[in-house]
Amino acid sequence: MSNSLSTNSLIDLDYLNLQPSSNICNASPEDLVEISVNSYGCEIADNGALVVMTGRFTGRSPKDRFIVEDEITKASVDWNSINQPIDQKYYSALKQKMISYLNGKDIFTRDAFAGADKEYRLAVRVITEYPWSNMFAYNMFLRPTADELLEFTPEWHVICAPGFEANPAVDGTKDSNFSIINFAEKTILVGGSAYTGEIKKGIFSVLNYTLPEYDQVLAMHCSANIGESGDTALFFGLSGTGKTTLSADPQRALIGDDEHGWTDSGVFNFEGGCYAKVIDLSEEKEPDIFNAIKPGAILENIVFKDGNGAVDYNDGSITQNTRVSYPIHYINNIAEPSIGGIPQNIFFLTYDAFGVLPPISRLSVSQAMYHFISGFTSKVAGTEAGVTEPQTAFSACYGAPFLPLHPFKYSKMLGEKIQSSGARVWLVNTGLSGGVYGVGKRMSLPYTRSLITQALDGSLDKGDFVVDDFFDMEIPVAANDVPSEILNPINTWTSKEAYAKTANRLINSFEKNFEQFKEACSEDIRQAAPKVKL
Repeated sequence: MSNSLSTNSLIDLDYLNLQPSSNICNASPEDLVEISVNSYGCEIADNGALVVMTGRFTGRSPKDRFIVEDEITKASVDWNSINQPIDQKYYSALKQKMISYLNGKDIFTRDAFAGADKEYRLAVRVITEYPWSNMFAYNMFLRPTADELLEFTPEWHVICAPGFEANPAVDGTKDSNFSIINFAEKTILVGGSAYTGEIKKGIFSVLNYTLPEYDQVLAMHCSANIGESGDTALFFGLSGTGKTTLSADPQRALIGDDEHGWTDSGVFNFEGGCYAKVIDLSEEKEPDIFNAIKPGAILENIVFKDGNGAVDYNDGSITQNTRVSYPIHYINNIAEPSIGGIPQNIFFLTYDAFGVLPPISRLSVSQAMYHFISGFTSKVAGTEAGVTEPQTAFSACYGAPFLPLHPFKYSKMLGEKIQSSGARVWLVNTGLSGGVYGVGKRMSLPYTRSLITQALDGSLDKGDFVVDDFFDMEIPVAANDVPSEILNPINTWTSKEAYAKTANRLINSFEKNFEQFKEACSEDIRQAAPKVKL
């Protein structure tokens, strides 16, 4: 191997009782690729990316995620089906078993940071069974300088051993795989699953707890970019809403595509890389992602075309969740460092398969808090077995699986920051217009981009607005380069009665979803909810 850092002597793991056969520390991506191919059966695509298979798990397993219940977490964590408690005794036993499993094996250790703002960043030591899991950590976290590595002291540890499986009958888990966060020991255990996203999202969950709880910093599942004038924008959205596409603006530098913190002085990226879906990827649709897939990138669970090393991005036979990870500097137009100022505009992106939400609407602070805690989008008919008509999908704060605290905590913080910053908040429908799925048409991407651009440059805000009759949101009367008739969605339907019926149906879904949050939320948020119109 070529990298002088790839030695067994740089990091002594005796303090963890870890005594591996070899410990390859902070190895270069080139070295890790070589080991992955020569010793772990991985392949190289024709674009130079490393191709790995994650086995049984090709995505996160939320039902197998646990948080140790102790004096730190007992009263603060929002215990639910996502934040499941596990007793310290089970964690301790599993940790010892994992250590014993790794002893005598070749392991890979990576020191990295999470958080571009040095005041809030975490020093994380990632210990992995597989070389490509370690390379993933290199891609996704912030890479220390040589001097920083010499002085590195880990605050948190991630121990990832996909080959180690729990015994649910004795280990307190539900299955053989698990991800366990221990805030007292500042350790994450990942076992039985080789899906690399468990490493990334484990640390994200940690920051979603520590930053709001201890530092009054809002942790967010969103993308962020910054304009030439220094104005920062945030983009929240669930899968399929266009978060990655719309935040990748050639006129604006990308701060980050997934995880950020909002301090009193601005926004910072948690990560040093991107982890993007590649199903149906094309250079035409997503040139930034497509061109970032090159040596140093990791492709997960993709299928090759007929034996030539070319990737068939349209093949989802292994999983629809095919992924690529790469360092953020593989994107051409990025902010360096990954930090921006106080956001001036915030966009909530939703795919409305019912075709009743406006292409863009301006929200009050209370409405912003309501829609943030709701996190609405839609599942589209025909995309999943059994889905024959549009179905609502809600994920609190656009990131429910990663929120250890109650969603109202994050919503309240967002509201306070909107008020103090004066940021404009926009709800953007990237879904349908003129009817439900099968009748309506997808919002034109050029129209959506134009509306967002006009929101960003302030011209949209200066125009006239009317209040939508059903959702009580402000709709612009006119916008440059966008037909005025599409701005109010009822005008795009052939039947006003059908629109009203469908809008009320969606409002009913909002109401049912909000029941779980109503008691914890303040009266102004409750009043901001849309109400069925008779």
